[in-house]
Amino acid sequence: MASSYDYDDGPYDSRPYPSSAGGQQGGDLGYDPNFVPDSVKTFVVHLYRYIREKNVYEILQMYEGSFQRLSERMFRDSPWPSVEAVAPYVDNDHVFCLLYREMWFRHVYARLSPTGRQRVDSWDNYCSLFSVVLHGVVNMQLPILWLWDMVDEFVYQFQSYCQYRAKLKNKTEEELQLLKQYDQAWNVYGVLNYLQALVEKSMIIQILEREKEGLEQFTATDGYDYQGGSNVLKMLGYYSMIGLLRVHCLLGDYHTGLKCLAPIDISQQGVYTTVIGSHIFTIYHYGFANLMLRRYVEATREFNKILLYILKFKQYHQKSPQFDQILKKNEQMYALLAICLSLCPQTKLIEENVSAQLKEKYNDKMLKMQRFDDEAYAVFDELFSYACPKFITPSAPALEEPLINYNQDAYRLQLKLFLYEVKQQQLLAGVRNYLKLYSTISIAKLATYMEVDEATLRTILMTYKHKMHAVDSDGKIICNSDLDFYIIDDIIHVIDAKARKLHGDYFLRQILKFEEINAELDRVKLD
Repeated sequence: MASSYDYDDGPYDSRPYPSSAGGQQGGDLGYDPNFVPDSVKTFVVHLYRYIREKNVYEILQMYEGSFQRLSERMFRDSPWPSVEAVAPYVDNDHVFCLLYREMWFRHVYARLSPTGRQRVDSWDNYCSLFSVVLHGVVNMQLPILWLWDMVDEFVYQFQSYCQYRAKLKNKTEEELQLLKQYDQAWNVYGVLNYLQALVEKSMIIQILEREKEGLEQFTATDGYDYQGGSNVLKMLGYYSMIGLLRVHCLLGDYHTGLKCLAPIDISQQGVYTTVIGSHIFTIYHYGFANLMLRRYVEATREFNKILLYILKFKQYHQKSPQFDQILKKNEQMYALLAICLSLCPQTKLIEENVSAQLKEKYNDKMLKMQRFDDEAYAVFDELFSYACPKFITPSAPALEEPLINYNQDAYRLQLKLFLYEVKQQQLLAGVRNYLKLYSTISIAKLATYMEVDEATLRTILMTYKHKMHAVDSDGKIICNSDLDFYIIDDIIHVIDAKARKLHGDYFLRQILKFEEINAELDRVKLD
């Protein structure tokens, strides 16, 4: 049978996977990395065969089903057998061994506590795997779930390593020496360069542009290639755009993050929505970035859409390994939505079912936040801390004494900036409450009500204009508030964008309920 891995004449030929020093010991003292149970032999042999045959359906069954079941049954507290032990059963195929080891490390991160050496070895494995994809000709078809998980785990392990590296206080001498020796492991420039290289080499941006012109089919085939080609580079490039958004959010560079995601039209169904984890993580980071850039309307709109989607379909993902993550991100996005609506009331953008869930979870907290007093700041602090990403400090630590933990520094900085923004809106809440009572009011009269002089009031009104407007992704200035105004001859004219009552939607819902009740009654047999 011909191999599905076609390499160029470069260094990525099909060679045995090299042994790695260290990183293979699990927490279980009885763990033997060289012992391969029969079930594992069967698993790797079949998975290798299906990859060579490009049998995506069977690969997915083994990846999503068999791997999880074997992990639960046999490797709950220990790693899988080492790659060196399983390599003879798969013809010592280099690429397969890289893929196996990627799953090996993901299992260690998920169920055990990775050592410093394992973290470094995982970085080396990703470098080797992505280098093969970038510089070789890897003729494989893999499930897009697996390709998403690769990028997702790559970014997660980068974040985890930055947090691990920043906790210096209780590091052993051996761990400190490891940090010094491998100071380039999980380097922020290396992470960004690999993700950007995958985007550029895959030409995914050009593919998406041609798709808009009807010259290419990408979304229609869910990112697969049904002409016998490979989907690996294209999909890794596609998901790397989401990965870049996430990394830049972790660094606090929200504008660049949104720019990296721009080629994906998130207003439409796309490949990013096919995998539930990809869908949720994309909108979570997209919404958070917009929130931090004061684009409250856009953040609110997207949070509403994804929360409604989760509400409808989460029961279908209960057996997914990512179900706990789905629930956690769901709760975090409700908290972020509560923040958005407290800073910029836009209830007309919220669907009825989402609104009901939001009131159940955060109604009391939202009432407190809208008062903008000391108690409100405490609630803003609480919800932001719960719902924000785990920000990172990307620079390598100074390993001189005294050793301190600085893993919370980036988070504290982002929290400080956010609360400063909240504090700036304290006076704006008072202005808004007065303006809602009038269609026109003179500046002198409003200044009297607010107990400030006219010059100060003009400053407050201009601040309101500034804070309630933002520049969208197209460079246009948009109003975030449901209330705006303009001034002519010292008279303030108020524009109140009243929520449009959707009577048609309401009656349609009641008609559907009525039909369901009638159908239920028809099934009832009267005695």
